[in-house]
Amino acid sequence: MISGIRLCRDDERTVILAIVNAAAEAYRGVIPADRWHDPYMDSHELDGEIAAGVAFWGYEANGTLIGVMGIQPVRDVDLIRHAYVRPGTQRRGVGGALLLHLRGLTARRMLVGTWAAADWAIRFYLRNGFELVTPDRKTALLKTYWTIPDRQVETSVVLANPAFDQD
Repeated sequence: MISGIRLCRDDERTVILAIVNAAAEAYRGVIPADRWHDPYMDSHELDGEIAAGVAFWGYEANGTLIGVMGIQPVRDVDLIRHAYVRPGTQRRGVGGALLLHLRGLTARRMLVGTWAAADWAIRFYLRNGFELVTPDRKTALLKTYWTIPDRQVETSVVLANPAFDQD
């Protein structure tokens, strides 16, 4: 299998959305019902994320994009955004390879927010060198670096790499 990681092209927005929405089905029935929407991400939201500085990187295997992960510089950190691997190609190292690639692009602290109920996502980031931040720090970080509703702050966690010193 010929594979590689590359910056996603502007003409791949439809493919990015297809990967995000297919993989996000794992959240259906897991995250709070009031936070789920269908589709999980629409084209306007993707356009807004890209306009806000999210650069999407893709993992391509045999000419097909099978995973995407965004990185967004915000103030003094880089956020990992929208990390998804196409169902049927998960658990083969695609997400880890994308995360390792993005980690190599910057020396700044990386933060990632995910749903508190998404234990598989939390385990993935813990396996890849991230550490959960304290609940108080989580709230402060989400309000500082993300633009999300309070309900999402309540139902999310934040992981950091490198870790913060414990308070």
